[in-house]
Amino acid sequence: MGVYRIEVATKPNFKDVFGAKVFKKIEQDLGFSLEEVHFIKVYLVEGDFSEDIIETFTKSALCDPVIQIFSINKPLSLELNYSFDWVLEIGYRPGVTDNEGKTAEEALSYILERPLDSSKEGVYFARQFLIKGSIKKEDVERIAKELLANELIERWFILSKEDFIQKGLSYPVPRVTEYFPPVVETFNLAELSEEELIKLSKDRLLALNLKEMQTIKEYFSNPDFIKVRKKYGLDEAITDVELESLAQTWSEHCKHKIFNSKIYYKDLDTGEEKIINSLFKTFIKASTEEIRKEKGKRDFCLSIFVDNAGVIKLDDKWALAFKVETHNSPSALDPYGGALTGIVGVNRDPLGTGKGAKLIFNTDIFCFAPPDWDKPLPPRILHPKRIFEGVREGVEHGGNQSGIPTVNGSIVFDPRYLGKPLVYCGTGGLLPLCINNEPSWEKRAKPGDLVVMVGGKIGKDGIHGATFSSEALHEGSPATAVQIGDPITQKRMVDFLLKARDEGLYNSITDNGAGGLSSSVGEMARESGGAEIDLAKAPLKYPGLRPWEILVSESQERMTVAVPPDKIDRFLELANKMGVLATVLGKFTDSGYFHILYEEKTVGLLPLEFLHNGVPQLELYAEWKTPEYSRKPKVEKPEDFEKILKDLLSSYNICSKEYVVRQYDHEVQGGSVIKPLVGAENDGPSDAAVLRYDLENESGIVVAHGICPKFSDFDTYWMVANAIDEAIRNAVCVGADLEYMAGLDNFCWCDPIESEKTPDGKFKLAQLVRANMALYDFTKTYGVPCISGKDSMKNDYLMSLGLDPDKPNPYGVGTILSDGGLKISIPPTLLFSVVGKIPKIQFAQTMDVKNPGDFVFILGITKEELGGSEYFKLFDIKGGEVPKPDPHLNKKLYLRLRDAIYWGLIESAHDLSDGGLGVCLAEKAFSGGYGIAVDLSAVPYEGEKREDYILFSESAGRILVTVKKEKIRDFEKLMSDLPFALIGEVIAEPILIIKDLTGKTILKSDIIQLKKAWQLPFSNW
Repeated sequence: MGVYRIEVATKPNFKDVFGAKVFKKIEQDLGFSLEEVHFIKVYLVEGDFSEDIIETFTKSALCDPVIQIFSINKPLSLELNYSFDWVLEIGYRPGVTDNEGKTAEEALSYILERPLDSSKEGVYFARQFLIKGSIKKEDVERIAKELLANELIERWFILSKEDFIQKGLSYPVPRVTEYFPPVVETFNLAELSEEELIKLSKDRLLALNLKEMQTIKEYFSNPDFIKVRKKYGLDEAITDVELESLAQTWSEHCKHKIFNSKIYYKDLDTGEEKIINSLFKTFIKASTEEIRKEKGKRDFCLSIFVDNAGVIKLDDKWALAFKVETHNSPSALDPYGGALTGIVGVNRDPLGTGKGAKLIFNTDIFCFAPPDWDKPLPPRILHPKRIFEGVREGVEHGGNQSGIPTVNGSIVFDPRYLGKPLVYCGTGGLLPLCINNEPSWEKRAKPGDLVVMVGGKIGKDGIHGATFSSEALHEGSPATAVQIGDPITQKRMVDFLLKARDEGLYNSITDNGAGGLSSSVGEMARESGGAEIDLAKAPLKYPGLRPWEILVSESQERMTVAVPPDKIDRFLELANKMGVLATVLGKFTDSGYFHILYEEKTVGLLPLEFLHNGVPQLELYAEWKTPEYSRKPKVEKPEDFEKILKDLLSSYNICSKEYVVRQYDHEVQGGSVIKPLVGAENDGPSDAAVLRYDLENESGIVVAHGICPKFSDFDTYWMVANAIDEAIRNAVCVGADLEYMAGLDNFCWCDPIESEKTPDGKFKLAQLVRANMALYDFTKTYGVPCISGKDSMKNDYLMSLGLDPDKPNPYGVGTILSDGGLKISIPPTLLFSVVGKIPKIQFAQTMDVKNPGDFVFILGITKEELGGSEYFKLFDIKGGEVPKPDPHLNKKLYLRLRDAIYWGLIESAHDLSDGGLGVCLAEKAFSGGYGIAVDLSAVPYEGEKREDYILFSESAGRILVTVKKEKIRDFEKLMSDLPFALIGEVIAEPILIIKDLTGKTILKSDIIQLKKAWQLPFSNW
């Protein structure tokens, strides 16, 4: 069998852009002084191909003859006479998705006019870097490990120039996947002790506790069940296929066991005690049901909490499906692959909702440790800047290559996200209200329908993804849990499925997300009453996967559909025509079982009732005590307000994120009305997005969110309250109708179950209880139903490092446990996303000032609420009062503002959040290109009257609007019974002027300089 090595590089007379980019990163991030870096693409082709075929393949598929040059079986670096000292070559490990290699394989198959034989033919991609500079081999190793490669999914070799010349072409051969015979292991649980049950769970990464393992043990010891099993060639021993399927289905990630647990809650401050039987049912679901009942005929919810995404009615023609997911754990291990999978994965949620939705927008929110982190990094943790860049690029590639606009997002920084970043990805999809005379949001697999897997092939990537995400990041976290998505393959699949949908070729559809086929087929089997599949029929990326791996692999770009037998020929014909892989794996039944075979031999028989409802309910204990902090910390009165304002504008949580925004396509599909960046130069921070979804309709969709983890240190009740209020406030500022708005809750929490590793579990669980209480109170008051959501409950880093608990923490973040381990827990975080309607897109409003002479009004009351504020953070001041939004008052304000916008009384609107009034004024001014003059004595305020408190308080519920002179009377009449005030005026001169409580000017700043300060942090990235 032959092996060809093809190298492709930029011609010497063109700039090596990627090499230059890497050169800059090495210097900036690692501090090495280099002379040159050159980049070469390497393709290793395995198979008995002629030299003519390889040359044709290279010229037609791998090399652009205008700007690139290639070589076959000889080093291009020597041919081009590059000057270098070191060669670093990076390739994927066995079993990891190689998208570039996969695309090259497809091109080669077109040339051959036949598919490649995966058992002996393949194309593998690698990256070669030629580095010149006075550095040592260990420095190049550091470049690979800390900047260019991820050792979990990639491997590399380093050669000096002398060794490189000597070795010639004796490079490592193409990666060979480690194959296993497709055997099925069995375990007689009846013979295992409690210790052995726990060991089995830990060794196989099942993430099942002792009670759950015992429940499985008891069920498989039932004589009646054993009798049934023997009819299928099984006995009392559970197979690895069954065990893995149960672990996936019962995982925290899929079953939300903490949210559905029985919690004994005690408030140590008040003495109150209560039993909560399911946080989800008691607070989230209850609020939504009550809201829908109150709305009556005005209820716009169509499908909630039962499908992959929530669905609301937009008008008499269209419905909208919306879902937000997290992909935290994989993104911690491989930021690019984890985030790419996150975005293409959540794309499949609306696609798998109802009969299938057309994807029309993405939204992305990231939480990272500061990118300028200069402290030591604990083992297995990547530098925050590398995570930042990897996640940004992964979501960029996933969204842009899928042809879906990214319309909304934000980035939050906190040192505690060092342990695990949070990567929220959301997608909205458009559904016709009716498809083939049936409600589009309803679906049902029927007995006799065929189980058809559509999309990509199955590999080792993503195995144990669901169970891995149900644990803290630790030394045993597996590389196989990382998936790498392929948006091009998915785009083909999406187009095909929408066409098949319109032709009525399937009855039900869902995505192969967490748990793969185990999840998708197992869940759809509930619709029909059973399912039977043969895993040997599944298409594989490479031979040798064991049956249980085929079942639970989360390899991407796959959907499962239920196709009636009389429509399968047309379904497969259409798939083939559109270049989409579709495979019949079995059929849906009404047997009551999930029947799993391999080569027609039963390897799993799971009763659906036990599979889906057999997991024992957790019983947990929560104790709340308000954290101790100074409610009135000592704060020195500032002298230089301009410096403070510039420092705030340059802080990571406030500064411009244009560097990130510009790399996402928010124009594709042509529906975006209000974009992520707005203003005179299209570089101001928009509060929310507005999209037009139907050219025949004047109305639009509004997408916004709120996220305030910094308030969790005080009370998670107010953290959630602020997040909800911020999301609604942002949406209202662009013109959303509060009475036609729905929410999505995404909880990301540290481990809230008390244990040796989590001694404060009762408190963390109480934080979760209080967060849910706030969700109920605020969504209910605002009348915003939750239509979907998700929780991620194990966002901790936990390593046994042998540290001394009595000595300072060398890593500067986290807690040293009594056994010397290090635990880093994220701050409890809720992302609250909202989607709403605006009746006419012409009403859409932006945040930038528009005209000199317009008057500036503030809506809402400013209070001495600076606890957790960016101002206090600037000076490392602990304590203070956390913002406590008043939903009853704010609802009135938001509805009145809606009316003012629709009546044409408003020229601009911008919410006050991070940085308070000072930052809001600066952003409005430099985004519009005009100055603003304000008088702080006019601001409605409660508390100690200090200019810095008024300027930088982060009280919720406040909005800054501008109004034309001729419309002031109408505006003031409309707002007459609510707290608002005229505080200033827009001026032609580009200066921000702020007067203190006595009328003295305390700040007079050039808005261009303020804007430079705001843009500074990411200006050189």
